[in-house]
Amino acid sequence: MSTPARRDLLDAYAIEDRTGPRVRMNFVASLDGAVTVDGRSGGLGDAADRLAMQVMRTLADVVLVGAGTVRAEGYGGVRVDDDAVAWREAHGLAPQPRLAIVSGGLGLDPRHPVFAKAVTRPLVLTRSGAPGERMAALAEVADVVECGGDEVESERMLGALTARGLRQVLCEGGPHLFGALLAAGVVDELCLSLSPLLVGGRAGRIVAGAPEGARPMALVHALPAGDLLLLRYRSVSR
Repeated sequence: MSTPARRDLLDAYAIEDRTGPRVRMNFVASLDGAVTVDGRSGGLGDAADRLAMQVMRTLADVVLVGAGTVRAEGYGGVRVDDDAVAWREAHGLAPQPRLAIVSGGLGLDPRHPVFAKAVTRPLVLTRSGAPGERMAALAEVADVVECGGDEVESERMLGALTARGLRQVLCEGGPHLFGALLAAGVVDELCLSLSPLLVGGRAGRIVAGAPEGARPMALVHALPAGDLLLLRYRSVSR
């Protein structure tokens, strides 16, 4: 099977109701459940996976990502291409989605490319107990928002985004952020690219830290893209 076209993916991942908040998770995993190869997720994906990610970013108000993932995956300035900008503007959206980075300890270098190459001013979502000098340094390059005292609280974090008009959240990881959102009961969708690889080793799963429990999901689509499979599930309980 060939890779679906961008217009087909825009239809497949369309958000029918943008008035309420929505948290969409986007991950790639191997056939045996590995979330990384050599410590990064990039080795699991292909052109179809990357196109699907770009489409989901096109549809999002904000891309949410943990600080560890920013460092491990080498995030630069998050942006969508000119075709996506045209689509967003035609549908009443800002030209580019915002980027929001979750970091309890603020172990982020203000000179990191994620800030230096940003096309819109990023948000940093943290806790009031984070080191004050780091808050001050990051405030030079991002909007720093406190979303809890001893830890970053998922519901307060999403409330802060909604208050800024950023209702459609695309979370790109990592697994511990997924676990926190899952534990808080705020995950609406999982979009999973199933990579045609067997990895072995000690790679983790797409969720880390959430308590065990069966959380039912309903299949929205399963799109073959070569040997990779693009899966979209919605939460039954949300």
